Amino acid sequence: MTEMRKRMIESLQLAGFSERTQEAYVRAVRQLAEHYHKSPDLITEEELRQYFLYIKNVKKYARPTTTIALCGIKFFFEKTIGKQWTCFDLIRPPREKKLPTILSIEEVRKILSLIRLPRYRVCLATIYSCGLRLQEGTHLQIPDIDSSRMMLHIRHGKGAKDRLVPLPERTLLMLREYWKMHGNPVWLFPSEGKDHIDLRQSTEPLHKSSVQHAFRAAVKESRINKRASVHSLRHSWATHLLEAGVNLRLIQEWLGHSSPTTTSVYTHLTARAEQLGAEAINRVMTDL
Repeated sequence: MTEMRKRMIESLQLAGFSERTQEAYVRAVRQLAEHYHKSPDLITEEELRQYFLYIKNVKKYARPTTTIALCGIKFFFEKTIGKQWTCFDLIRPPREKKLPTILSIEEVRKILSLIRLPRYRVCLATIYSCGLRLQEGTHLQIPDIDSSRMMLHIRHGKGAKDRLVPLPERTLLMLREYWKMHGNPVWLFPSEGKDHIDLRQSTEPLHKSSVQHAFRAAVKESRINKRASVHSLRHSWATHLLEAGVNLRLIQEWLGHSSPTTTSVYTHLTARAEQLGAEAINRVMTDL
């Protein structure tokens, strides 16, 4: 590890960034250096400007990818080597106004029923029934289950925030049944790794990519014609709760959203809201 990279990582640690964010920011700076085949501290402001034009017009990065690149590179230049360049004020990834993919309750059940391996089926069922992000689901540990209060403790979620989410009885039963199959003292979803070690002895959680692969295969087999990902389960959970009459403020808290604006997108996605809207339109247009 170079001294410069070490210094950047230390600065990120002091600033309180999560390990995942540290890796993403360091990777963004490494990609910049590889593009110009030289140390990042030797890159000029004009070269930096041209690089962001390149990832926008040639690579056509999506907004989240561009944002990570911008934040990581900006942190390096401003906080690690102390260069305050005006070009950072000009670079603004365009906002995307995309609605998330929502699966119906029947579609969720169908997809989960097609996942044959218990470790993937139970993990994905837990992600859906508790509204979790993928990594929150794969990294669940035994002490995170509070069966007396029927709550699940999500530790170090997005933004390094902890939160509690309701744990359905059926989900608790599934978790107990699956845990009896492996008996790992730490992880609810241990990984057998490349060496196919005994799950009881595993020291690592289930890898995200394997869960994603299992979900994609089940969606394909289900013939459900939607661009669904594992994260769609979280979106669907929030929408289904809203349709069932759960208060939006509670859903916001359980999702771990800082702003109600983020959660309010689900009000536009509920079948009930669409039905009420259609009824209102029909009433207004009756005498047209």
